[in-house]
Amino acid sequence: MDHTVHIWNVWNQGNTTARVLKYHTAAVKDVRWSPHRPLLLSGGFDCSSRLVDVEEGKEISVFKEDQAVEVIKFNPSNSNIFLSGGSKGSLRLWDIRSGLATTEFHKSLGTILDIEFSADGKQFISSTDTTRSNISENSIIIWDILRQVPLSNQVYTEAFTCPCVRYHPYESSFIAQSNGNYIAIFSARPPFKLNRYRRFEGHGVWGFPVKCSFSLSGRELASGSSDGCIYFYDYKSSKFLRKIEAFKEACTYVAYHPVIPNVIASCGWTGEVTVFE
Repeated sequence: MDHTVHIWNVWNQGNTTARVLKYHTAAVKDVRWSPHRPLLLSGGFDCSSRLVDVEEGKEISVFKEDQAVEVIKFNPSNSNIFLSGGSKGSLRLWDIRSGLATTEFHKSLGTILDIEFSADGKQFISSTDTTRSNISENSIIIWDILRQVPLSNQVYTEAFTCPCVRYHPYESSFIAQSNGNYIAIFSARPPFKLNRYRRFEGHGVWGFPVKCSFSLSGRELASGSSDGCIYFYDYKSSKFLRKIEAFKEACTYVAYHPVIPNVIASCGWTGEVTVFE
């Protein structure tokens, strides 16, 4: 909210702040590390995404839009390409080499809540606040990137928006965090059917932008919760395993360490970040 991006030393308790980036002119909504280089991409309410060289602390490129940038993701098969979703419902593919948007996906959507690439980078999922359109048709859409068309827009027909969508790291499935206070499971192959016999329940969403993440092995699923706890579920059985109290107010994001399997980071509604080992 203070327009900055903070980079933290997780393991150095004496000097936790590694660098503070002050390039945005409004609140920052999302940040992503480049998969292969020490570059950081951030998007925010100043209607721009900004690419920064972290080692030098220098801004490399600014990608301007006509909407507040809500969420950004790098294409896993090409780190020169990223996808942005914004407050006006536009989805754009950008090339960081040219600084230009190469593709735009139109569907008269509400605010983009989350996006997620498939592992091969050929498809992506968008989750949308569908207050301006039919909630049973457009809350979750599967897009074909090359053809620039939706493969399905009737994936999730229940009357809830979904603040988070995630592909399973190995299986042909994806999940969606629902404001119905559960996580739904879907097939990642056409016709992308909802699994009506399995869901992850126990945590609360209640309108907060609560995110969830898979463990490195894909065997566990961790979710934030409106009660400030992190909830862990077994993916195969959907059974609740345990919970950890992380914050007094809502826990909005959890992420597994990309290399160390027993480390998880979480952030809270009041602006705190906590790392558990």
